[in-house]
Amino acid sequence: MARGSRPYDVVKRFLDIVTSVVALVLLSPVLAIVAVMVAVRLGRPVLFVQPRPGKDGRIFRLRKFRSMRDVDESKGLVSDADRLTSFGRKLRSTSLDELPSLWNVLRGDMSVVGPRPLLVEYLPRYTPEQARRHEVRPGITGLAQASGRNALSWEGKFALDVEYVDNRSLALDSRVVFATIRSVVAREGISAEGQATMTKFGEADG
Repeated sequence: MARGSRPYDVVKRFLDIVTSVVALVLLSPVLAIVAVMVAVRLGRPVLFVQPRPGKDGRIFRLRKFRSMRDVDESKGLVSDADRLTSFGRKLRSTSLDELPSLWNVLRGDMSVVGPRPLLVEYLPRYTPEQARRHEVRPGITGLAQASGRNALSWEGKFALDVEYVDNRSLALDSRVVFATIRSVVAREGISAEGQATMTKFGEADG
């Protein structure tokens, strides 16, 4: 067994495969409808694909539905606040933009529950303790998302990520999933205070 792994990781991978297959089949009508809406409201491509670091820092291509317009300096579309439309905000608040990431779960790039995969450019900025978030597969949702989403500070998020790594279990994963559903329904923590989404790690952390 690999260093840092535990018996639950095998069970967790099995559950991820079953969950992602079932969800992709059952939610296929929703995926199709959202894809059409994104194409109409934001244009093509309907998917946002970006390199992200996964387990042990290995890079994979994250897939989500687009929620922002393309950068266009001539139209003043530069910042997240400029590019995020009301449709995109609704998509994010319901977490429907995350549905294509189920494909990443099926492939083994991600898990249903784990630290969120962040930008590749953040890798050299982590402290050794914060970098421990990469000891497990990143997740569609995680302990940080279940505890406040983007309303948390970066330090708070990373502390919860490491807490998850150290305490991951079926009971904790179940608690995270149910807490995430509750926060999505309540529309809590969608963005950081005063931000359209979240300040970049390394910038002012309000």
